[in-house]
Amino acid sequence: MREAGCVFAEDEAELLLSAARTPAELTAMVERRACGHPLEHVVGWAEFCGLRIAVEPGVFVPRRRTEFLVRRAASTRPDAGVVVDLCCGSGAVGAALAAALPGTGVELYASDVEPVAVRCARRNLPRGARVLEGDLFEPLPGGLRGRVDILAANVPYVPTEEVGLLPAEARVHEPLVALDGGTDGLDVLRRVTAKAGGWLAPGGILLFETSEHQAPDALAAVADGGLVPGADRCDERYATVVVGTKPAG
Repeated sequence: MREAGCVFAEDEAELLLSAARTPAELTAMVERRACGHPLEHVVGWAEFCGLRIAVEPGVFVPRRRTEFLVRRAASTRPDAGVVVDLCCGSGAVGAALAAALPGTGVELYASDVEPVAVRCARRNLPRGARVLEGDLFEPLPGGLRGRVDILAANVPYVPTEEVGLLPAEARVHEPLVALDGGTDGLDVLRRVTAKAGGWLAPGGILLFETSEHQAPDALAAVADGGLVPGADRCDERYATVVVGTKPAG
């Protein structure tokens, strides 16, 4: 594995040894990893906010930096009763928010355009959560309009011309729709900010990640959508989270 370029070959080898049920399965896992498949796809799960999130081949692997978004959402709206995980992928953000928010009455919805992601999210989200297939807000029930307290949107934000610069683990094995954010990386984001206000409850928050240099344009898009913009940075996770708050009045 080290010869194949795995930087943390020893740690990964230990994980594969613990995950494999038979010597034949271990050999197959090592071969897949050495060929460049994401480690999470090989073992079938990713660690996120202390949870073991199931991931399948072809599904976006949740990034550890996104844990900052979850913490920011839970600390800002610990009273949230309705949560939506948009562009949910494996459902990691929704699952982590359901675990982090106090009480047991959270009404949780998730949506993604990729069928394999929807199937995966249904494995990860708690009983009672509704996981829907479709483009952004399209599959959400109309009765959610004006009721959402936390709208987490893990939108793609890599500019099209930079997708080819991503590690092969991402650009080869993860869906392009989860990576490519258009010319400046903010195309999908602008579609979300344009409609988010109609779905949020008064005082509700929209949260999404972006790069540090994209933050000014992202904040402008939030303001254009009628929300009060703000941003937080976590140097430890190299994460920038933009927050849009719907005015209470």
